[in-house]
Amino acid sequence: VLRAAPAAAADDQASPPPPPAESPAPAPLPPPKEKEPDGDESAVSRVYDATVIGEPQAVRREAKGRVWDKLAAARVVYLGEAELVPDPDDRVLELEIVTKLAARCADAERRMSLALEAFPCDLQQQLDDFMSGRIDGSILKLYTSHWPSERWQEYEPLLNFCRDNGIKLVASGTPLQVKRTVQAEGIGGLSKAERKEYAPPAGSGFISGFRSGRSFIENITSTRDSPFGPNSYLSAQARVVDDYTMSQIVMKELNGRDPPGLLIVVAGASHLIYGSRGTGVPARVSKKLPKKGQVVVLLDPERQSIRREGQIPVADFLWYSAAKTCTRNCFDRAEIARVMNAAGRRPEALPQDLQKGIDLGVVSPEILQNFFDLDKNPVMTELIHRFQGFRERLLADPKFLQRLAIEEAISISTTLLAQYERRKGRFFEEIDYVLTDTIRGSVVDFFTVWLPAPTISVLSFTDNDSGQSLGFVRGLLGSLPDNAFQKNTFGQNWNMNQRVAAVIVGGLKLAGVGFISSVGAGVSSDLLYAARGVLKPSVSVGAGRKRAPVLKSAAVYSCFLGTSANLRYQIV
Repeated sequence: VLRAAPAAAADDQASPPPPPAESPAPAPLPPPKEKEPDGDESAVSRVYDATVIGEPQAVRREAKGRVWDKLAAARVVYLGEAELVPDPDDRVLELEIVTKLAARCADAERRMSLALEAFPCDLQQQLDDFMSGRIDGSILKLYTSHWPSERWQEYEPLLNFCRDNGIKLVASGTPLQVKRTVQAEGIGGLSKAERKEYAPPAGSGFISGFRSGRSFIENITSTRDSPFGPNSYLSAQARVVDDYTMSQIVMKELNGRDPPGLLIVVAGASHLIYGSRGTGVPARVSKKLPKKGQVVVLLDPERQSIRREGQIPVADFLWYSAAKTCTRNCFDRAEIARVMNAAGRRPEALPQDLQKGIDLGVVSPEILQNFFDLDKNPVMTELIHRFQGFRERLLADPKFLQRLAIEEAISISTTLLAQYERRKGRFFEEIDYVLTDTIRGSVVDFFTVWLPAPTISVLSFTDNDSGQSLGFVRGLLGSLPDNAFQKNTFGQNWNMNQRVAAVIVGGLKLAGVGFISSVGAGVSSDLLYAARGVLKPSVSVGAGRKRAPVLKSAAVYSCFLGTSANLRYQIV
């Protein structure tokens, strides 16, 4: 290798790469640098089918391949993000979806583009310069001064990915000056040229409502008296201008592609949901592109609406990031019913928290199957039906009892050996002291295994009768993992701060166990010592030996458990 290095360096110097041409021809889309299998996606996000009648149906892991197939087969995929309160998790999902679809397009030798409402359409030249390398991200950032300070950091990974993988960026937002004019004066405040370019023509639908009066607008808005605000008359006009501008850019991008490629549109959710009045970007694009060629995905929506017979769905899919805790309808109810039928069980025979969890859809088929497997053992049946703490731990780790038994066996045997080594011939004579220390050690070791053990609990979802203060404490502790190294569960993604907090909270719990158990053991030892003096005054056990202060010993032992033992058992 060392001999070949100088020769390779000489070859590089002898034949430098040719300079790029000023107007390079568009190259085919290269494969993404980070291509992951579709199966990995199920661990970081969850998907709901919003086209079914009733509640949106959670898509099970095995069926997510069909979701990706539908997205990849479409001409346009809309990703609707939060608007009034932007959510950073939306950008994480956008990068995830764009990455997976880019890999599929690369395999199919199909071009892909990404249209962003966040960039006004008059910044298209700057995006082209960024893609070609004429400007870098720091220069492009100067053109986004109207963004909040943290927005650039959220979009930067997505922009860099598109640039590095040859995915064309399209600016699809309304120019800022046009939007501000409409928000202040309405569409009538635009110049003739601006109305022609950014406003729907008269008689094309929504614009006629502004010409004839406000009755149409008042029917779809909740604020009639205020001319401003998100539901005002002027804001409704601004929304129409945004819809029309984006739809024109989308249709222009689709018509300019031969062979047909895939266009992903990232915009506010209110512009992308399906509507009964033909408004919104998908409905406007449907005049040129059939609806089956479009797919609408809403990212992290706050609420899930129930679709009734004859109603138009708001979207095709609802997509949630792993950072969003799932509190309802998290799993495929049909799969849960299949597991119940295969086991020959009815929900009424299950513990109450599991019954409520199944009703809410927060109990997975895997957890339910684990419960039925444990229920086959008579000892396990008694534990998981009578004791919620054992049920929560055994569902998370079916081998929890084996781990607890190993710990207790080691604790009791080593304590007895240490006591025998210390007392020798007085071992049986002082058996009461031996038992006191052994019981104290057994209790402490039980809690050192019990407290950091992973749990699966649906109590936080099903218990709605707690007082406000108790509910706050339960919500605070329920948001932390049981130990710092616990694996993320479905719909729960703990960050570093929560994991550090889990170490601190776990230390406080074990410190409390150590203090109480040490005080109990010390008091018991003193009572036994006093009883011996009364019952057997002739036997002076430990005469002249100084007794350790109970509170001091308890404080030292609690510090030991809260620091050293806590960290060791968190890792174990």
